[in-house]
Amino acid sequence: MLEGFDLSGRVAIVTGGGTGIGKEIARLLAQRGADLVLAARKAEALEATAEELRAETGRDVLCVPTDATDPEQVQALVDKTVEHFGHLDILINNAGKSSFSGFSKMPPAMWDKDIQLNLNAAFYCSHAAIPHLKKSGHGAIVNISSQAGITGTPGCGAYSAAKAGLQMFTRVAASEWGGSNVRVNAVAPGMTATELAQKGWAKTGFDALGAAKTAFALGRPGKPEEVAQAVAFLASDAASYITGETLAVSGGPGAKGMIDVD
Repeated sequence: MLEGFDLSGRVAIVTGGGTGIGKEIARLLAQRGADLVLAARKAEALEATAEELRAETGRDVLCVPTDATDPEQVQALVDKTVEHFGHLDILINNAGKSSFSGFSKMPPAMWDKDIQLNLNAAFYCSHAAIPHLKKSGHGAIVNISSQAGITGTPGCGAYSAAKAGLQMFTRVAASEWGGSNVRVNAVAPGMTATELAQKGWAKTGFDALGAAKTAFALGRPGKPEEVAQAVAFLASDAASYITGETLAVSGGPGAKGMIDVD
């Protein structure tokens, strides 16, 4: 039964793969046997992560500094991947970041930036990768959305809209590419305690645990590795009959009743 989770012989691109959730996704894919291409704008973080993963797993890890909002750089990323490994099986569209502003004060340039990074970049990467994923025979795309794309987050409206759009891109791409045996799914993390997030919480005095106790059934923020587990599942043959879906990894819904319960 565990054979479906084995990624030996597969090649995966992970955008935003140098830090945070992307780093943990890359780590787990490598642990499952995949060779990796890590892409992000900052070469230093990519190289540090690549060295760490090579030492831990023995896998071949290629670093390609890439701005995922630039279609030409994205095409070069895919070309270098295929040139180095000979094929491509998995694409993880993880690059993303939120700006913070209410709509009434949001400059149009801020809206454009969030849509570019959180929605357009996934299209650019998928568009460049799809010819090779079709040849794979078990091609898989996993888009990293957000709980904000499901429920919306005031003050992060452009990000929320982009992530909602990413989920619809996931559904339509799954429909269009399913006949070529390419599956397309999304994972929507909720509050996740990445290193960057924890630094931000400490800087602003945000009580993440207190907020999570109120907002989520499990009463705590998620861990990056918990998101990675869901991504690795959807990228593997264990999810061979799942496509077009968005899996929330968000600690469950919060709800208030009229009495206290166990």
